[in-house]
Order: sequence, then structure tokens, then C-alpha cells
Amino acid sequence: MSPQARLNAVKQHLTPEQEHARAVDPVASMSEERAKAAFDIRQLTYLLDGGEKATELRERMMQEIERDPLFKVYDIYDITKEELRERTMQKFRSMIHHLQNESVDTFKKRMEVISLIDPGFWTRFGVHYGLFVGALQSNASPGQLSYWFEKGALSLQGMVGCFAMTEIGHGSNVPGLETTATFDEASDHFVIHTPTLTATKWWIGGAAHSATHAAVFAQLIVKGKKYGTKCFIVPLRDPKTYNLLPGVNIGDIGKKMGRDGIDNGWIQFTNVRIPRGYMLQKHTKVSRTGEVTEPKLQQLTYGALLQGRVAMVVDSGNVSKKALTIAIRYAAVRRQFANSKSGGIETKLLDYPIHQRRLMPLLAQAFAMHFTGTEMTTMYNKMMSRLDSANPGDADMEEVLEGLKETHATSAGLKAFCTWNCLTTIEQCRQSCGGHGYSAYTGLAGMYNDFAVQCTWEGDNTILALQAGRYLISSYRDAMKGKKLSAGVDYLNNLNGLIKKRCDVKKLEDILQPIIITEAWQVVCANVVRNAAKEFEECLKKGLDMDDAYEECSQARLYAARLHTCGYLFNRFADGISKVQGDIKQPLMNLCLLYGFYTIEENAGAFLQYEYFTPKQIEFIRAQTNVLCKAVRDQAIPLVDAFNLSDFIVNSPLGRADGNVYEHYFEQVKRLNPQGEHPYFDRLIKPLLERDTEGADVEDEEAGLEEEDEDDE
Repeated sequence: MSPQARLNAVKQHLTPEQEHARAVDPVASMSEERAKAAFDIRQLTYLLDGGEKATELRERMMQEIERDPLFKVYDIYDITKEELRERTMQKFRSMIHHLQNESVDTFKKRMEVISLIDPGFWTRFGVHYGLFVGALQSNASPGQLSYWFEKGALSLQGMVGCFAMTEIGHGSNVPGLETTATFDEASDHFVIHTPTLTATKWWIGGAAHSATHAAVFAQLIVKGKKYGTKCFIVPLRDPKTYNLLPGVNIGDIGKKMGRDGIDNGWIQFTNVRIPRGYMLQKHTKVSRTGEVTEPKLQQLTYGALLQGRVAMVVDSGNVSKKALTIAIRYAAVRRQFANSKSGGIETKLLDYPIHQRRLMPLLAQAFAMHFTGTEMTTMYNKMMSRLDSANPGDADMEEVLEGLKETHATSAGLKAFCTWNCLTTIEQCRQSCGGHGYSAYTGLAGMYNDFAVQCTWEGDNTILALQAGRYLISSYRDAMKGKKLSAGVDYLNNLNGLIKKRCDVKKLEDILQPIIITEAWQVVCANVVRNAAKEFEECLKKGLDMDDAYEECSQARLYAARLHTCGYLFNRFADGISKVQGDIKQPLMNLCLLYGFYTIEENAGAFLQYEYFTPKQIEFIRAQTNVLCKAVRDQAIPLVDAFNLSDFIVNSPLGRADGNVYEHYFEQVKRLNPQGEHPYFDRLIKPLLERDTEGADVEDEEAGLEEEDEDDE
């Protein structure tokens, strides 16, 4: 007997109620979705992870973390700030074990997994190893680096570091920081001082309770002359007693929007003395006699600033995957309203075209950010490898500096727009889950609160986007002088071929090619950048200096950066899948085309303004976006399954792999909110209900019911 015949035989013995229950069973609904897979899910996972061995390593790490009692997550939404901070510090010991027994690359992959489970701990651990140790690696001379590593910076023995750059009055404007480091030649010390309230170091992760040392960014002053912001290592606490050292004043800045596992604090310094050697002197050097030697190529010091930006592009893709896993799995089993032909069976949310429009383009965008993050990581590693051995007299120095400028600007734009994209994705996923999305237990509200900081730390997004726009204008001006540009902006070397170009396909269906979408973005971006550059040059003609001219055309810079970044994301996505073979090619192509069409539709005004597409072609793109949403919807569950996030990582009853969302949700609510005696009936409710009120003891048996004959009148 065939499987279908057996199924029919079973159905004959079911009551209508049983048959209905079976049809709407969420577990059966999820199984039905998985059965639609038209590709090898495991092969797509290998592609996303970077190979079979990388997937196996990631799965081993997920299992190890899940079995580590320090990383329990089921009650994370019901604990206090103090309990959360204690848990965060408890996890340090577990991570140090892995740090000391794994390669750097392997440990980075472990931390990438942890960032999805506990972003607060990921940040707190990263403050020491990413920021404090990173500041040492970027700014210390070889001898200084060895000194601090021997003192315990790398092993986390005898010291815990923090990164004291931001001040209450200055964030993005690092050159404007007010904290001073004045060289006292007589004693061979620097005097670190907080001269004003606005110079108070603020938002310093780890400062409130746990850090013993800080990498402090302060204005270097030697013999009355300022030399700009430099990095100094300043001891804060006695590591044996944790008492504050003389001249150091520290406090807790309190509860935040998210990531409360981090003990962010404020620091004020009152004439704190440190040895001259505590200024990190890889680049700028101060001698015993107060002679200051500055680097010949200041630009070579910028590379280390990019690590955080690149990490946030990757994190934006990863967090988007987690949010979409929850929302799409829930939409595959949640049913609402039945149509006239469904026999009373309600429709899955995922089958509604408007719900597909809400989530499928965001799924495509998550894939675009994934491929872009992978490319950016490779670009960054390559660039840092070259910078480590770079010398001012190198023959290829001009090419090195050009690559550094491109990486700096590209990472600025991507950090801004990818983190904005991710935050929007989380909120759209939360809203798409309806009322249940508002519950902390479903994971999306906390995810939003934890992720929101990415839009303002490591550079405010608007400021970074403007930096990217400034680079685009500068590149345009270089192109007009005949200079060959880096790959990310080399379309500006072809302005004559792009400015008046039109989409000349013979039939509308020919638009369904990545090469056409790539050309469309190049044409629009070339026009938008040119207009921004012209606006800038008009400001110069009016007598404005360079900085004021850039500020005057800031809106044009922001717009150019946004469109350039959209096009860049699409190109990295298209490049990423160009070499893919086998049955995973088609679903990836659908996602790529969907992302391309969706972003064109979102920016249709520019494509019509510069006449690359006609109104008829834009209408075709709108219609095809709907078609592609349906095609991606058909494979939505297999696609999010390919992200390979365990239930422990997802940590949401709505995103459970088995689809049994209601039982898991109900059980979690009951477990974390046990029934007991009323917490405040006797103290608050009873006095309220039994308070003396005139006439309150008169009982009316009719209870306000109208007379029957009144209804007949």
C-alpha cells in the first residue's frame, strides 16, 4: 500500500474534529514545510559556514555551550541586573579555558556563536580582549606589548582591562576629547586629568566594578603644545583589594536599554601620574627630554579602528538570521482566518502575500549581509596583514593607502546601513509575530534592546554614513582627474558610459539577471555621487572651506552613501553565489534577485529620475518582487534551517525547530511564573475593594437590570 493510500485509510477512521486537529497541528505544519525542500539543506549550511569542517566545529561549540551550566538561558528574561552582571563575570573562567587551548581563529568562531546566545557577555569579554588588548596590539611598541602581556593582559591574570575613549561630552568626535595627558619632564611621568565635567569618561564597559586598568584616550600635551589624542594605560584599582587608586573616581551609570550584563561606568581622573612608558608609543613617541616624534604616514594607524566595524557587519547578518528564524518558523505554523474554500482550516500566516512581503525580502537581505560580511572579513584580514609589514618607503605604498581608504570608507557605510537594516529586521519580525512578539520570552523584544546600541557605538551611524559619502565625493573628484580607483568605486572611472545609460533589454523578462541589476545600481550611483560632488563644488565656489562645504552637502552625501551601500551589498551577494553549483544555486539566485528587485523598488525614485528604468519596467519589477516572494516563501523553512541555529541558540518558543510553539510557550510561562499566594492582595487590593463608601453595603438584587416592560416600549 502506498503512503497516500495508508493516509487515506487513516483519515476514514477520524472524526471531523480529529481530522481538523490533525490539519492544523503545528508540528505537522512544520513537517509539511520541511518536506518542500528543493535543495540539500546541509550543503547550503556548509556554504554559509565556510565548509563541512567549519559546520562540524560550530555544531560542537553549540553543544559545548548548551551543556555548560554557566550559559543557561531559559530564565534570562526574569533575572535582575545584579544577577545578570554576576553571571557575566562567572562566564569569564569558562572562556579563558577555551582561549588558552584554542587557536585564535577557532576562538573567534566560538565568540561568534556566543554573540548570538549572550550579546552582553560577548561585549563584556570583548571589552577586555577586543578593545583593551586590541588597543595594546594597535598602539604599543613591540617591547611595550611584551611588557603588558607579561603583566597579565593576555592571560587575564592580575588585571582586567577596559577601553576609556568616550566622554560624557564627546563620542564620535575623538579629536575633540577633553581628557589631558600632560608630560612632566622633571619626573618623567604623564599627568592624566579630567579638566571638566564633560571630560568625564562615560559608558566605559567594565569600569563600574571589574576593571583594574584602562586604555585611556587623552590629549597629549608636551611643553605646552597639543599633539592630538593618544592612548595611555592607566591603573584604576589595586588588583588585590579592588580599592580605587589615588586620584581615580569611578561610578556606575546604571540600567541601560539592553546588555545589562556589562557594568558600564564613568571615570574621572584628578592629576593621576603614570610612567612615560605607559603611553603606547608604536606610532607617536615621546623621549625622556620631551621630544615628540610623529609617524610619517598617520594613515597607517587607522587600520585597527576597522575591526569593530567589520565585526558588526557580520553580526548584523547573524542576528538577522536569528530573528528571521523565529518569525518565519512561527509564520509557518500560526494560522489565522479561513477562506471560503478551506473547509474551516485557517490559513498559515506564511501563505498570506502581505506576510511574505513583510519577511521574504528581509530574508534575502540577511543573505546579502552574510556574503558581504564574509567578503569584508577577508578584505580586512588581507589589509591588516599588509599594514603589519608596511613602511613609508614601500614601492606599493600608494596602492596600500588607497586600499586602506576604501576599506575605511566601505566599512563605515556598511556598519551604518547593515546595523540599521538588522534593527529594522528585528522589529519587523517582532511585529509579524502579533501579540506574542511583545512577550519577553519570545526573544525579539530583548534582541531589539540588545542590538540597538550597535547603531551608535563604534561610531554613530549617521556620522559613519557621512564619512562614506565624503569618500565617494573624493573618489569622484579623483576619477575626474584620471586616477584609477579601487574596485569598490571603480564604476566612477566609467562615468561617460554610465551617466545617460538606459536599460535597453528587448523584453521585460531579460531584467531578471544579476548583470542588469548590477548595471542599474552602477548607473544610479554614478549619477547620485556626481550630483553630490557638484553640490560640493558649488559650495567651494561660494567661498566655503572644505569642511563647511562637506557639511553643507551632507544630505546629498548621506543619500549617495545609502544607494552605494545597497548596490555594494547586491554585488557582494551576486559575486558570492556566482561560483555556486548544484541544487542550492536556484534558491540562492531567487534570494539574490529578490534582494536586488526589493531594493530597487524601495529606491524607485532614483531609478526613474535618472531614467535607467522606465515606469513600465519599474511596474514589472514590482510584480516580479511579488513572484519572487512567493518562490522564496516556498523554501522559507529549509532556508532558515540552513542557518543551523539550535533551539538553545534561538531561545524562543516561537522559533522552535519542531514547530510545537504553543506547548513550549505555555510550559515556559508556567515554569517561570509559578502560581502561589497572591503577592499583594492583603496589602493593596483588599484595602482598595473594602474601603468605606457611603451606601456601599446596600445590595440591589436587580443589579441594575432594567424593568422588562421598559424594553417593550
